[in-house]
Amino acid sequence: MKLWKLTIITLLLGLSATPAFAEILQIDSDFDGKPDQWHHRSEDGKLIKIEYDTNGDGKLDQIDIYDGNKTPLRAQMDRNHDGQLDQFQFYSTDGKLIRVEKDSKYSGRVDLKEFYTEEGILDKIESDENHDGYPDHRQLFTSKGLMLRAEYDLDFNGRFERWENFDENGMLVIVSFDSNSDTRPDQWQYFKNSTVLDKVEFDTNHDGKRDRWEYYDDESNVIRVEIDRNFDGKIDLVKKK
Repeated sequence: MKLWKLTIITLLLGLSATPAFAEILQIDSDFDGKPDQWHHRSEDGKLIKIEYDTNGDGKLDQIDIYDGNKTPLRAQMDRNHDGQLDQFQFYSTDGKLIRVEKDSKYSGRVDLKEFYTEEGILDKIESDENHDGYPDHRQLFTSKGLMLRAEYDLDFNGRFERWENFDENGMLVIVSFDSNSDTRPDQWQYFKNSTVLDKVEFDTNHDGKRDRWEYYDDESNVIRVEIDRNFDGKIDLVKKK
């Protein structure tokens, strides 16, 4: 591994006109004759940042920012090597990953955020596809990293209209829908083994009470319908097939 050491003189503008000395250590980590890492240190020897050229094209595509910390506090990446940063990672002072922000479509704007627990386990993912500042898709995870709940803003109005709930094994159990945009679910779909529809419940008059029930066989055919036609809380019509 070849090293180049440069001493850079900078001015602390606004503070004093006394020169401050910083050091940049250039490293050729793959011995191809070209530097691919640049370690920047402050005048007192603290590591400020490390810049990387990970694919050897002569362009920076990753920056780890230390700001004097022993481990990186932030990391910035250009995943598709187009010269634009598209992933940003944030760490605690003891090196634990806290959050990841991504420009998943390489549009120049962040549209996906990942949040992690203190144990480094993925806790939540939020996406903002229309860049309005509100998540339009959110996924929540258990302490084992399994899906717990998913929420969707289907019409991009800033409110969720679809909710998916999973059991402790990550299997889909219930999907709820808000069909009239009043923020309350009025349809509930129940599943077996994540994919087999078992039952659907409806609140057809949006009073917060279920008034129609549909039951299905394993082939997704309706086999029984129960209806509360006058909304008094009692089933008064049953259809069987």
